[in-house]
Amino acid sequence: MVREDGKRNFVMREDGEEDSVFSGNMPRQAALKAARRLEPEDSEDAAEEDAEEIRLREKGTDKVHIFEAWAWEEEAPEDKPDWMGAEITKGNVSKKGIEHIEE
Repeated sequence: MVREDGKRNFVMREDGEEDSVFSGNMPRQAALKAARRLEPEDSEDAAEEDAEEIRLREKGTDKVHIFEAWAWEEEAPEDKPDWMGAEITKGNVSKKGIEHIEE
């Protein structure tokens, strides 16, 4: 279901439960936001080896987008705003497919 601003809402599914909502123009954009909530590793290489599966259901549909997701911490850029900490969490995802739920 598309909002007035063109973004779509996706709900994180874990063990049949739906709790966190992420929005984005595309499923990958919402998945990247969700990936940053994972427990971060020390480096991108270590994080990619320890990737987790995340499932995002598009609100208003029966489509569940499945991604492998990982997160890592790295040093913040030099031109960061004052409120930002010294370390930032980055995330990445790889799409595995789409399932349709039947409930």
